[in-house]
Amino acid sequence: MIIETEGLTKYYGRIRGVEALDLAVREGEVFGYLGPNGAGKTTTIRLLLDLIRPTRGKARLFGQEVRGHAAELKARVGNLPGELSLWDNLTGRELLTFTSSLRGGVDWSWIEELAGRLELDLSRRVHNLSHGNKQKVGLVQALAHKPALVILDEPTLGLDPLIQQQFYSLVDQMKSEGHTIFISSHILPEIERVCDRVGIIREGQLVAVEQVTELKRKRLRQMEITFGVPVPVSEFDFPGVRDAVQSDRAVRFLVEEVPGVFDTIIKRAAQFQVVDVKVAQATLEDVFLAYYRKEGDNAAA
Repeated sequence: MIIETEGLTKYYGRIRGVEALDLAVREGEVFGYLGPNGAGKTTTIRLLLDLIRPTRGKARLFGQEVRGHAAELKARVGNLPGELSLWDNLTGRELLTFTSSLRGGVDWSWIEELAGRLELDLSRRVHNLSHGNKQKVGLVQALAHKPALVILDEPTLGLDPLIQQQFYSLVDQMKSEGHTIFISSHILPEIERVCDRVGIIREGQLVAVEQVTELKRKRLRQMEITFGVPVPVSEFDFPGVRDAVQSDRAVRFLVEEVPGVFDTIIKRAAQFQVVDVKVAQATLEDVFLAYYRKEGDNAAA
């Protein structure tokens, strides 16, 4: 395993960071680390990089314990932090030249290729860059030395959709070359697009590890139907529909992706005067509540 944790726990005083985390990431896979803000994703990454020390438990990279081997391990790791801090007075080229020199030099043609694909102007000073362009600098810095392990915290934050697609293409390329990539995100479609497996963290605990194909099977839709007159939620009490609520003339519910469910919903709704229909991807909160809520736990994830 490239990443392994055993009982990894971090508390900040009485505040929970992560608790009893047992995680395993295989060589050559793209592993998504999924959860809402505050779930413990960034704390996990900081523990893996030995930027903070655990309250208890262990973390290993490449089979070695992080504590005591951090310097040599970091030489094989590329990292994009969630809170990116750069030297504002340098140009992108100067900054990347400096960080590359700390690693003993890198293939500059690869840096130029990365900058071109991400549409990053390396001649501009960092303080003149938008948030999205600073994010590009961070991505290039993380990938510049073609590390065996890449750890990315919210990598597409601030990137426009076209650049996001370029990022996904880079992930695909690095995976095909045998690199291991760990991506922390709260964006479900992003994780679905690039990852092989997904670990879902909630309130500091790893509640599930699944293949992306399985996560897609469990994907939900939010649906809201507005009628000409109030319609009781009992009209939509059948398999594939859950958590139905009525608000004035509207009925809202979650729809599981089971065969024929939408056909049944439309036929049932057509028995009444339909004014409006809205369908949207369910939020991560909905996914957590629907599949990973502990028995008797009615609180939000």
